[in-house]
Amino acid sequence: INGQPTYRGRTWRDMRIEGLLMNSRMVQGIFDDLNPETRSRWAYPDTGRWDPERNTREFVAAMPDWRRHGLLAFTINLQGGSPEGYSREQPWHNSAIAEDGSLRPDYMRRLERILDRADELRMVVILGLFYFGQDQRLRDEAAVTRAVDNAADWVLEHGYTNVLIEVNNECNVGYDHAILRPDRVHELILRAKSRERGGRRLLAGTSYGGGTVPKENVVRASDFLLMHGNGVGDPRRIAEMVRAARGVPGYRPMPILFNEDDHFDFDKPMNNMVAAISEYASWGYFDPGQNNYRDGYQCPPVQWGINTDRKRAFFELLAEVTGE
Repeated sequence: INGQPTYRGRTWRDMRIEGLLMNSRMVQGIFDDLNPETRSRWAYPDTGRWDPERNTREFVAAMPDWRRHGLLAFTINLQGGSPEGYSREQPWHNSAIAEDGSLRPDYMRRLERILDRADELRMVVILGLFYFGQDQRLRDEAAVTRAVDNAADWVLEHGYTNVLIEVNNECNVGYDHAILRPDRVHELILRAKSRERGGRRLLAGTSYGGGTVPKENVVRASDFLLMHGNGVGDPRRIAEMVRAARGVPGYRPMPILFNEDDHFDFDKPMNNMVAAISEYASWGYFDPGQNNYRDGYQCPPVQWGINTDRKRAFFELLAEVTGE
């Protein structure tokens, strides 16, 4: 960041921290619901209504505290994530991308406020483009490819140099469009990387569902590898996944990041976060919480502060690990 390795010179328990990108899943920073039938589900308890501008305003206000605890990156997504944490049916309509692949100006204005603040705080943003609960909002494959071009161009035109592209959240989970699934998603990674402004391009990759190691086509196309630890109860499996990823044909030295893991145990000497670090991989906190303006970082209305025992446990361990 700004020409310096992250966490410069830092080690913890004899493990190298310099060069890692510790992160958290904060995907609903620009959330809205365009479906009038479900919009009321996300109402703030004090006003009785949902307010996307308030959500982004409170997100931006919380960012300095995250950074003070050593958080250098967070994942946000143009189509968010499940506002109920985990869902079978997803009737709500949350997409910064319109059906033709164009970008919705109100969403992008909210994103701009977040990216500007991240830049001021020297934080990295992992920007997801698609989410499996919302990709059906795009009309066809041409709209999907257009959206990738539009999103990459938007980031480049705005001059952001602190943004990594995650083409889609968990490419191996239930996507409607074939190009967003594992066998073809590398086409979109390469497409995002091909967009240039003034000789500069974006770094790109994609993620898989919990416990899944990236496939060769994605490893070859990516600038970094993203994995998820959801469903992985044994920290030894987390370490195993990192070793396995480094063994995939096409791997060369590149960052490996977990950017979603709903396991905690931060008071124990070994947990998924420590296991990832032990293999020199970065780790990302995922706390889905509930729709109560208190718990977690995914179910609106979200309380973006460090306000619960679970959030404090993560951020306190993060501060210890990073020396912040």
